[in-house]
Amino acid sequence: MNIRDLAKNHADYILKDQVNGFGQPITFIDPFGVNHDFVGFSNDIAQVIDPDTGQAVSGRSATITVSVQDFIDKGLSLPVGIADSRKKPWVVLFRDINGNNHKFKVAQSNPDRTIGVVSCILEIYQ
Repeated sequence: MNIRDLAKNHADYILKDQVNGFGQPITFIDPFGVNHDFVGFSNDIAQVIDPDTGQAVSGRSATITVSVQDFIDKGLSLPVGIADSRKKPWVVLFRDINGNNHKFKVAQSNPDRTIGVVSCILEIYQ
């Protein structure tokens, strides 16, 4: 096994292991309204960098990371950000560490085809 395969295996373990890794349930709702359940990593923090000043400011930055192979196994395309507000976006649901539900839309999708994960930058969705 080469180092790239090893890195993919480690990423899968970290993302999907719900006991010893960071794995937690994440639900994607595709633009057609169909739910798809995954296990992955979520991130929701309250400090961001102001691009004009470079200073840390209070804000909200949420992301998720899941396995590309899980999308392939479900016969799905990777989620994408949909800028047109007249169209339905990809929606992401997950719970924070305290069990509170949160609902976001995919603003940007960043596949890493080296280790087989896709990270999505999220925005609050009503």
